[in-house]
Amino acid sequence: MKNFLTKVAQIALLLLAAMVVLPAHSPKRANKTIKLGFIPLTDCAPLVAAKELGLFQKHGVDVQLSKEASWANIRDKVVNGELEGAHCLFSMPFSVYTGVGGKAGTEMKIAMVLSNNGQGITLSKDFCGSVGFKEYNKVASTVKSLQARKEVTFAMTFPGGTHDIWLRNWLAACGVNQKSVGIITIPPPQMVANMRVDNMEGYCVGEPWNGVAAAQNVGFTHVSSQDIWKHHPEKALVVNKEFAATNREDLKKVMRAVLEACQWLDNPANRKKAAGWLTKPNYVNAPLAVIEARLLGSNDLGCDLGVQKYKDDAMLFYNNGLVNAPRKAHGIWFMAQYVRFGYLKADPEYKAAADKLIMTDLYNEVAKAAGIAVPADDMKPFKITIDPTPFDPNNPGQYVAVAKK
Repeated sequence: MKNFLTKVAQIALLLLAAMVVLPAHSPKRANKTIKLGFIPLTDCAPLVAAKELGLFQKHGVDVQLSKEASWANIRDKVVNGELEGAHCLFSMPFSVYTGVGGKAGTEMKIAMVLSNNGQGITLSKDFCGSVGFKEYNKVASTVKSLQARKEVTFAMTFPGGTHDIWLRNWLAACGVNQKSVGIITIPPPQMVANMRVDNMEGYCVGEPWNGVAAAQNVGFTHVSSQDIWKHHPEKALVVNKEFAATNREDLKKVMRAVLEACQWLDNPANRKKAAGWLTKPNYVNAPLAVIEARLLGSNDLGCDLGVQKYKDDAMLFYNNGLVNAPRKAHGIWFMAQYVRFGYLKADPEYKAAADKLIMTDLYNEVAKAAGIAVPADDMKPFKITIDPTPFDPNNPGQYVAVAKK
């Protein structure tokens, strides 16, 4: 009997301890740090500015920024929840969802767009003297000449990512069959070092790594991405699926802070200050002069090609709200490119994927609260600068049929 009573007492104590240790309700997520990843590129500026200006704190969220090594790292950490969100290639969620750059069916949510323009294609010194700025008609013959003595390889940053698709559109415009050259994946900060040791003859990446190659006489800027498609979507705030579903209010606060940062960045008077932050080792860790010049739209191309000035089509972060609204039409365009260039053998469920991955309603809610007009141009046909084929997001199959010919 004594043993029985002792056991009852022990059980009662354990139950009491459990009641003390385990609260009846889970603690609110609002007090937890939100971790946002970024790749060291100039267009991570909205997250950096929001942090440095105290805008996250102003809107009541504790945000930690995490510098990541590659886009694959960003993908994995956002998917598994190690990061709540990240500065991310706009097309990455579509690449991952369709199985091009990840496990098919995996969802990464697009909350808003962070930037337009400001990427580039750098060619090695092998092309210097033969190919000038935007001289597409001279690329194919130079590639063929180089192939007589070595394999010609180009690099991008993530399969199905924005840089990959800019590169493939450029090759098509130049008349170079993508299957006749090598195309490899290299993280952005490693591009210049790899070109220096002759691992590739060209690459597509974001700034400042095109500017750094020109400044170090490793290569030259052949074309900027805004010459391929003016005001194209580039980076986005991409978030973990569960975080988006269960922490909507926190996400809205993050978005408000980032939107304010985007507005601040589009004031030219603030860009030098932003460059000063970005040059630091914990952010981009590249020369201040290069970051600042290209952020202000002044591109010293290298190879004695002079300086190319960009004004209304420099890297943009806000542009009266035209930058930040995530458009389903753009997601459908990227998926159509996957079919066009052979990543996918058949058309995906274009509209269903765009509806699933782009958080249009959330962005509209945040923009309305901030007094920012939402563009009314989504799902309307458009045409990009370098591609002669118009694109109707309501009929992507028709575009693919023409573009593949």
